[in-house]
Amino acid sequence: MTLPAFVLHGDGDTAVLLLHGIGGGAAMWADGASGTLKAIASAGFKAVAMDFPGYGASASLGPPEMPRMVAAVADLVRHLQAARTVLVGHSMGGMVAQELVANAVAEVQGLILACTSASFGKSDGDWQARFVAERVAPLDAGLGMPAMAARLVPALMAPDASAHAREVAAAVMSVVPEASYRVALRAIASFDRRAALAHIKVPTLMLAAELDRTAPAEVMRRMAERVAGAEYVCLAGAGHIANVEQPLAFNAAVVNFLHRHFNQEAVGLWVAPAVGVQRGAG
Repeated sequence: MTLPAFVLHGDGDTAVLLLHGIGGGAAMWADGASGTLKAIASAGFKAVAMDFPGYGASASLGPPEMPRMVAAVADLVRHLQAARTVLVGHSMGGMVAQELVANAVAEVQGLILACTSASFGKSDGDWQARFVAERVAPLDAGLGMPAMAARLVPALMAPDASAHAREVAAAVMSVVPEASYRVALRAIASFDRRAALAHIKVPTLMLAAELDRTAPAEVMRRMAERVAGAEYVCLAGAGHIANVEQPLAFNAAVVNFLHRHFNQEAVGLWVAPAVGVQRGAG
C-alpha cells in the first residue's frame, strides 16, 4: 500500500483528517500561526493534512478520480490507527468525505463538511457541462494554472478578503497540475450523494460561508436538515475559501465542535470568538 503524502501535527486519540478542495492541497491548511492544521493540533488533537492523488507530493499516485481519492483517504485512516477519526472536507474534499462514508470504506466517527454540497447534478446535465467548460476555458486557451488562479481566486472569495488570503489561495492553486485539475473537475461534476445524507449516523457539522457562491449557505443549511442531529454554522462575511479568508472564525467552529463531541482535553483554554460565527440548529 502506497500512502498519500500527508503532514501531521500534534497528538491525541482523535485524528482530524483535513481534505482539500479542487484548487488546493495540504498547504491550504497550513498558513502559519492561523492555519487550521496548527489550530487543531494546539487544541489537543492529531491534525493531519493530506494531498489527494494527483496533487502536491501525491502526484505520482495517479489522477484524482473519485474512487482513487476515496481509497487514498481510507488507506490513510487505517494507517493512522487512531481511536477516533474525524474528516474535515472542504469543497471537493467534502464530497470525497461523503463518498467514503456512504460506501463505508473506512470507519469514521465524525464529519465536518465545509463549503461543499451533496450533489453536483448528473454528469450529462447542461449546467454541469457549462460549469466544466467555463472552468477549463482558460486552460484550453493556454493560460496555465498560475494565470487561471489569479483570475479565479478573487471570484471565489468575499469581496473584502485580505490580500494575504488571496495570495495564499492563488499560490496553492497555481501549483496544482493542470491534468489533475481537469480530472478532478470531471470527478465532482458527476457527484451526487443527496440520498445518502439521511444515512449519516455520526456527529456532523455543516460549516457554510455567508458569501459563498459556489456552495451557497442555504444549500448547506438544507443539507444539515437531512442529517439527523447535524449542526449548522455559517461564517459571516466569508466566501468559498473560508478557512483561508477567515481562519480564526473557521478554526473556532471546528475546534468547538471537536471538543463538544470527542471529549479530548484541550492544550490550553479554547474560547470560540463570537464575531463572524452564526449558529443555528440543523
